[in-house]
Amino acid sequence: MKFLKPAAFAAMMAVFGTAAAAEDVINAVTFTPGPSDFSKEFARFVDDVNTKGKGVVRIDIKGGPEVIPNPQQGTAQQSGLIDMVLLPAGLYLELVPEGEVLSASTLTPMDARKNGAWDLIDSIYQKKGNAKLLAHMDASAGFHLWTVNEPKLTADGMVDFKDIVLRASPLYKQLFENLGATFIIQPAGEVYTSLERGVINANAYPALGYASFGWDKFTKYRVDPSFFRMDVLISMNLDAFNALSPEAQKIIVETAEEHEKKSFEETATLVEKLKADMVANGMKAVEMKDPGKTKFLEAAAAASWQRMEARDATYIAKLKELFQ
Repeated sequence: MKFLKPAAFAAMMAVFGTAAAAEDVINAVTFTPGPSDFSKEFARFVDDVNTKGKGVVRIDIKGGPEVIPNPQQGTAQQSGLIDMVLLPAGLYLELVPEGEVLSASTLTPMDARKNGAWDLIDSIYQKKGNAKLLAHMDASAGFHLWTVNEPKLTADGMVDFKDIVLRASPLYKQLFENLGATFIIQPAGEVYTSLERGVINANAYPALGYASFGWDKFTKYRVDPSFFRMDVLISMNLDAFNALSPEAQKIIVETAEEHEKKSFEETATLVEKLKADMVANGMKAVEMKDPGKTKFLEAAAAASWQRMEARDATYIAKLKELFQ
């Protein structure tokens, strides 16, 4: 058996060492805990990237809000503290208020890619948030009101907010403010305790992930129709994305787009199943009636544009042109 000379052995080890170091590693966090539907979906995306990118790129999920509280994940990504986040645009609005267009839009993510809307919002995130947008997930699902007590309807058929104390997020604060509702802004992690203690008696959230938080133990009524569109984004710190090898970038971008389309198709079916499961466990659905229902949906759409324009009107005309 022949042995390599020291110089040849060193050269070989240098090659192997370079190859090992060539794998790009991306650290990621999610806005929900690991057991939630959102985090599970993200984990499937990560598994797909890691399979396709073996030896080229790898995503390591570091955890959820227990690692970085979700209101801070946008700034953590912007600064480079974390590379990738699964985070709704609604939790990113202090950095990029234009992200609200994703929930207000009537476009599917696939159509947004075709007409240039996605490129526009991506460019805004790059400029304001130092973030590269990769995918708009769960966009076929909307938000619902969920109440502890049976909600009353006004004479015109809208929910009567008089006796409701609602948990809201920054995304739909403007809507409920416009409707004169009483609300408390708080992160998802505080909702269970607030419901348990009676601090709030209503919540606004998608059906997707709702029961995984255990909130359905308290809120026994779901108000239809849904409003807004889910705005969950997979994004990367722009500097970290630009530092990836071209091959790694290609794998990440193509896999993200594949999962975006798959998510849109599968989420619609999953949402109906989750709602049916909750009804089977005792939840009741309450439908708003026209003209109040139409008034509510129109108020939801108007609130998003109103707040975006108030914060920064620079891109409003172009956003309306492409996203409406």
